[in-house]
Amino acid sequence: MKIHILGICGTFMGGIAVLAKQAGHEVSGCDANVYPPMSTQLEQQGIILCEGFRAEDIPKDVDEVVIGNAMSRGNEAVEYVLNNNIRYSSGPEWLSEHVLDQRWVLAVAGTHGKTTTSSMLAWMLHYADLNPGFLIGGVPANFALSARIGETPFFVVEADEYDTAFFDKRSKFVHYHPRTAVLNNLEFDHADIFENLDAIKKQFHHFVRTIPGDGLIVKNAEDENIDDVLEMGCWSQVAAFHKVHDLAHSDDDWSIGKVSEDGREFEVLLDGKVVANVNWSLHGSHNRMNALAAIAAAQHAGVPVEVSCDALGEFRGIKRRLEVRGVVNDITVYDDFAHHPTAIEETLTAMSEVRGTGKVFAVLEPRSNTMRMGVHKERLSDSWQQADEVCLYQPEGLDWNITDVSSGSAVPAKIFSSTDEIIKHLLVTARAGDHILIMSNGGFESIHQRLLDALR
Repeated sequence: MKIHILGICGTFMGGIAVLAKQAGHEVSGCDANVYPPMSTQLEQQGIILCEGFRAEDIPKDVDEVVIGNAMSRGNEAVEYVLNNNIRYSSGPEWLSEHVLDQRWVLAVAGTHGKTTTSSMLAWMLHYADLNPGFLIGGVPANFALSARIGETPFFVVEADEYDTAFFDKRSKFVHYHPRTAVLNNLEFDHADIFENLDAIKKQFHHFVRTIPGDGLIVKNAEDENIDDVLEMGCWSQVAAFHKVHDLAHSDDDWSIGKVSEDGREFEVLLDGKVVANVNWSLHGSHNRMNALAAIAAAQHAGVPVEVSCDALGEFRGIKRRLEVRGVVNDITVYDDFAHHPTAIEETLTAMSEVRGTGKVFAVLEPRSNTMRMGVHKERLSDSWQQADEVCLYQPEGLDWNITDVSSGSAVPAKIFSSTDEIIKHLLVTARAGDHILIMSNGGFESIHQRLLDALR
């Protein structure tokens, strides 16, 4: 089959392209911006890339066009497909029909932690010699790529609640039909497509409706919004995970036992009893909860708890998740994807396990659609209080006054109109032993590498 993908350089659609190529299809695609690292990954797979959305770049003998959810009516390539009656589908629809059909799907959903948890889960199955397929919205260091077809039956997919395509406004995850599903957490996000939290809960419940009776839902027992979703109706088995064990918990509930001071070791409890220990390189309570969810999901697929915990000992993390980009003059620069107040707070909490006596400088770009709309501005100041100083980037077109937030901060919060100004400030402020945490869901004008070069 000859396939052309519109919007091929996004993480999800790029993953679809890799899977299609590994499945034996002839694949090409186009995007508005074709640049590394995704363009490099695709070209290494032998996939033809075109920049822009021109009708002439769609092969005349194409069998199917897969359309990314960033595409809209009025786009030249989209209009060409519709006018010429060319077969088309969304990325999730194509994935469901051509890859997930007849496989044991393990899907990880939630506002936060999807990429990390699905990466842990895929690595656990791989470590257990099950050779799973996977499609993840990031690049796990253990695999160095975001997707692979794998062998049957297991396939791990990051299950996103964002809408599917311009012609399908259901959440992506309703297409995946998992046998094992993780519900990691649920908060209001994606204000550009969801009116309120209840609208997101409704989509999560549509997802729950697709899980078979002998399937398993691994739920975060600390999250009331997840409980609300399951109270709408649940027909599957449920396993819960908690931060700490409590006598009120049900049998077979998972929890975290003793944790070392630096967070590198912790106990895994099942029904209040220690069943394994983890010794790893990650930090933060949120990552321990992600690990617990992955352990429970992997067990459902037949991986013993001890094997999963051993796998975590060799888990190397995810690019852009508290990733150390470099250390210069004993100043450590991190890159993190955090763009929601909860994620910002959790990431800064995790920093407390590694900071030592140094200061933590938090550098934030409010870039996501929801953040730019000001939906989370009331919570933003509270989210960064564990930093010693905050550098706020003021992008053009922000729908709210960032000064109102910075002025209410208990820790110093400075506003900058350019990344050059941020770098100059940090050069004269940061000292040996300090940590600079850069948070954005975009490229942020390559500030990480420019800062490291300037420090040198």
